[in-house]
Amino acid sequence: MRYRVTGMSCAACSARVERAVGELADVRACTVNLLTGDMQVEGDATPEAVIAAVTAAGYGAALANAPAKTGTSAEESVDRTAAQLALRLVASLILLLPLMYITMGHIMWGWWLPPVMAENPLILALAELLLAAAVMVINQRFFINGTRGILHRAPNMDTLVALGSAAAFCYSTARLFEMLATVRVWGMASAHPILHDLYFEAAAMILALVTLGKMLEARAKGKTTDALRALARLAPETATLLRDGVEHTVPLSEVRVGDIFVLHPGDRVPVDGVILAGESAIDESALTGESIPIDRTVGESISAATLNLSGYLRCEARRVGEDTTLAEIIRIVSDTAAGKAPIAKIADRVSGVFVPCVLAIALLATAVWLIAGASLGYALARGISVLVISCPCALGLATPVAIMVGSGLGARNGVLFKTAAALEEVGRAAVVVLDKTGTVTRGEPRVTDILPNGAIGEDGLLSLAYALEAKSEHPLARAIVAEAEARRLAIQEVEGFAETAGNGLTARMADRSLIGGKREFVATRAAIPAAAQEAAAALAEQGKTPLYFADGEQFLGIIAVADVLKEDSPAAIAEMRRMGLSVVMLTGDNEKTAAAVGRSAGVDEVIAGVLPGEKAEAVRALRARGKVIMVGDGINDAPALTEADVGIAIGAGADVAVEAADCVLVNGSLCDALAAIRIGSATLRNIKQNLFWAFIYNALGIPLAAGLFIPFFGWQLEPMFGAAAMCLSSVTVVSNALRLNLLKLRKPHPVCCETEKVSENKPQKEKKPMEKLMKIEGMMCPHCEARVKSVLEAVDGVTEAAVSHSDGTARVTLVREVADEVLRAAVENAGYKVL
Repeated sequence: MRYRVTGMSCAACSARVERAVGELADVRACTVNLLTGDMQVEGDATPEAVIAAVTAAGYGAALANAPAKTGTSAEESVDRTAAQLALRLVASLILLLPLMYITMGHIMWGWWLPPVMAENPLILALAELLLAAAVMVINQRFFINGTRGILHRAPNMDTLVALGSAAAFCYSTARLFEMLATVRVWGMASAHPILHDLYFEAAAMILALVTLGKMLEARAKGKTTDALRALARLAPETATLLRDGVEHTVPLSEVRVGDIFVLHPGDRVPVDGVILAGESAIDESALTGESIPIDRTVGESISAATLNLSGYLRCEARRVGEDTTLAEIIRIVSDTAAGKAPIAKIADRVSGVFVPCVLAIALLATAVWLIAGASLGYALARGISVLVISCPCALGLATPVAIMVGSGLGARNGVLFKTAAALEEVGRAAVVVLDKTGTVTRGEPRVTDILPNGAIGEDGLLSLAYALEAKSEHPLARAIVAEAEARRLAIQEVEGFAETAGNGLTARMADRSLIGGKREFVATRAAIPAAAQEAAAALAEQGKTPLYFADGEQFLGIIAVADVLKEDSPAAIAEMRRMGLSVVMLTGDNEKTAAAVGRSAGVDEVIAGVLPGEKAEAVRALRARGKVIMVGDGINDAPALTEADVGIAIGAGADVAVEAADCVLVNGSLCDALAAIRIGSATLRNIKQNLFWAFIYNALGIPLAAGLFIPFFGWQLEPMFGAAAMCLSSVTVVSNALRLNLLKLRKPHPVCCETEKVSENKPQKEKKPMEKLMKIEGMMCPHCEARVKSVLEAVDGVTEAAVSHSDGTARVTLVREVADEVLRAAVENAGYKVL
């Protein structure tokens, strides 16, 4: 259950809340995000008990009931906080300027003041007190929160700031009373030396500088939530519904499932729906990060927040409100940002004891300098410097700001991390396991060869295979069905249909007992001739999958099916290897076919012949090499996705809530998996940088403020400069996290993913055919020509290949750009050399 916590100012606060809620008997886990103010509680504790525990710890809490546009409340809160801090800062500076003019301008540098003030140190001291007190009243929030922290035995950063400012003010006030006594006994001249020992300006300056730092921090935090803001703004506020043939514009909240809505060119899609009439180009970049519009027509789905570019569409609403793809994406990103990465545990342990340790160090520093013979004012300045330079906020923000920016960057590019832990684990991965069908390949196989045994003929074999495969949902079965339908073959009814997962199919048709699938499966019923096995081996070497068919004990023949590589798969895999990752392809296909596809794709290792239930075991074995990412379709590969350290579901489209996956890719490209790895690596690196800065800043700053280096190097830090350093520390951490927005996910690299994506639903008719001429060595006869022609025309995007063995050339006609590496790999895998 998710809650919104208020009143937290630093990592010590979030640690206190986690500890208070975690001590409840029915709470299994509690995670508090300092950046967003979110708290996630796992367990059976009632909301009333959780809220009571937070309240008892000194903070406010309420159930996080998300508004219609999920993810907006936290951002609005950040904006409001930044505006309030800006007003406090302006008011503080108006009072601070005359205070600094008196203390530094006049007292130190002799700047002009009216004689009535310049000649009376008591008036100067009283003016300093009044101005400093006014600044303290303006910034009373530090004292209220700091005192509350002490009363609840949970001191926080506000406690440190309040103690530092109050100590300087109280010490200076005591010295002012001393001035009054001195003037009465020794005269006005005796008060001037004491005037130089007042710290009223430090008391006010500390508060102003910390307010400045918090304002800059709040504004920087606001930028970390830009991705959520942008997503929330994408959905239009109204929709145009068609009722009784008349268009009515209504608020988005009034749209219901089944309503008919219309889209004019330039309209944003209000809800998820299906097209009933019309066709248009849809800009889906808001959800997928893909800039090329996709053609959509009748019967195809469209998602909320996408943009209708050209045609007039009439659509039916299928998912509305919080059920839309956009709302689901926002919810996933918001939940990820509210979570906590495992690496944050380091900072959490330190944050829990940080403030008490700083208080102890400040007292110790003051006592040591007093024992060493320093004046009370000098010793107190050392203690105050320790209080105001320490920065628990930097520790608390180091991880969540990077997670927020990283998850938002992914959402803008169609990469959805479901947990903060997944985002971190992706960055630690050593092995990437890829499912073959639908991940490395297009997942749309087609029949390439039909080899009947005996006099049955191609159509006869295909007709029986059609009857057997028609009831199967396997991609290879759909290829056979598509080929049979293309040849207009009549389907024959079968009975007793049964599917053996990973092996094949059986059914009865009249007096026939049909069986089809893998060689090992069919061989249990029928004897497969040696010639057929040799032909199948030759097909497998070309990357084709041979399917065997038999009628009882009579072998019928072989149908070969090929699933072509996605155009960007070799490039994405090469880039993964360049990043130092080991890439393994995992498939249930036979070893020869899998090896051919693996060579074309460029993977390091191929694990073939694995049944669906065995994929998880293969992933478990690979984890011995390091963290494992499993990339699959999120359905058939669910056990393997769960077994991996990070499961990535590829090509999820509108169904972004794939349960088994830790990361969901809206598109079906391996380049998006590569983008996910880049985001994870960059985010983890950014978190480490932030943690290093937060630790090293406090490790060096606190000893410097305590005066540890004064005896050796004479390095001394005044309280005002300590406060300035503290305010810059948090800003530095947040600003460093914002650099993640500059990450280039699709670099213009020779082996990166700059291949143009086209609609998978229809060809791009406006593009003219292209040609590429290849010089090939090793072709000796017409048989060689036919083989090269076959492998080239099996490449997706190739419409024709004119091959000549005498000239040693192949002229390839393309409907769209195909990378040279893909064409080269296809020919060389067939046993020839491309020059």
